[in-house]
Amino acid sequence: ITKHIIRQAIDQLNSTSVTVETIRTLMNETASKLPEYSIVMQFKGIGPQLMAEIGDVTRFTHKGALTAFAGVDPGVNESGSYAQKSVPTSKRGSSNLRKTLFQVMDVLIKTMPQDDPVYQFMDRKRTQGKPYYVYMTAGANKFLRIYYGRVKEYLSVLPDPS
Repeated sequence: ITKHIIRQAIDQLNSTSVTVETIRTLMNETASKLPEYSIVMQFKGIGPQLMAEIGDVTRFTHKGALTAFAGVDPGVNESGSYAQKSVPTSKRGSSNLRKTLFQVMDVLIKTMPQDDPVYQFMDRKRTQGKPYYVYMTAGANKFLRIYYGRVKEYLSVLPDPS
């Protein structure tokens, strides 16, 4: 019976793996039709999942709007003349986007691309003794600001499709 249960579990894992690969392929095919695909795929650790979570970058009026949407912007704690200097992130945005961003930051930490500005920034924060969550969130914030700037700039130079 144990042998049969283990075989069933292996079959289910293999089936799940095939399904995930099929979905990943479909996501990549769909994302490759977007105009910003070529510039976004130049980022390290990025896949179509991040593009899907962010959506159309042009709907954000500025980079702060994108970081707020992701919930990796610093929160605010002010009252009268009091303003707290160190506050936790707002977490008011998309939790799925935050999870995807942390996966991207994790790839950067593991691959250590020395030429990547986001990795350099996170590594500097890490060597300053910042806690894990602090430097990962700060890295995600910096990444989104760079992502927003590059994609907006790229889309602005594309010829108008109409």
